[in-house]
Amino acid sequence: MTKHISEDEFRTLLTAALPRLRRFALSLTGSLDDADDLLHSTVERALRKAALFQPGTDLDRWLFRVCKNLWLDEWRANKKRVTDLDAGEPQNEPWSDGAKNAHARLRVKEFEKALATLDPDHRAIIVLVLVEGHAYKEVAAMLDIPMGTVMSRLARARQKIIDLMNGPKNENETESNVVKLEGRPKERR
Repeated sequence: MTKHISEDEFRTLLTAALPRLRRFALSLTGSLDDADDLLHSTVERALRKAALFQPGTDLDRWLFRVCKNLWLDEWRANKKRVTDLDAGEPQNEPWSDGAKNAHARLRVKEFEKALATLDPDHRAIIVLVLVEGHAYKEVAAMLDIPMGTVMSRLARARQKIIDLMNGPKNENETESNVVKLEGRPKERR
């Protein structure tokens, strides 16, 4: 016998997941307006399909899969996405270094442009592993692909972003202007 959660309980869990889901949608679309549209569509679909959600299932994984599938459908239909995220306003704290802030904003823009060049599958993995901090095993489950595929796509995506952000090598290259995409998610058992 399959047990279902109440509508109120599902809505409470869904509401708690909205910030993470919005960040994921933004990482896929690259645009706040498109991310909000995708979030709306995802929530609408999740509410419509709430009866299919099984207690004990990770709601984030379920929602991320719904969101990714909706976005891929849209992306495939349009074959074009516009990415122009705002890196944020400069910090006005008296202790902030304006030159460092400007450089950081520039690097964020470069990263966003490089991320936008990735195909949707690679972009989703970069976001889930490096931005959201999910373990490879979790990402594999969310995207319904083998863990080895997650690892190989992540490696290729990292290398492409590094190559795009570092540009052609020159003899004046210093350690401070070379991008390194490091970080592995914490192992979760």
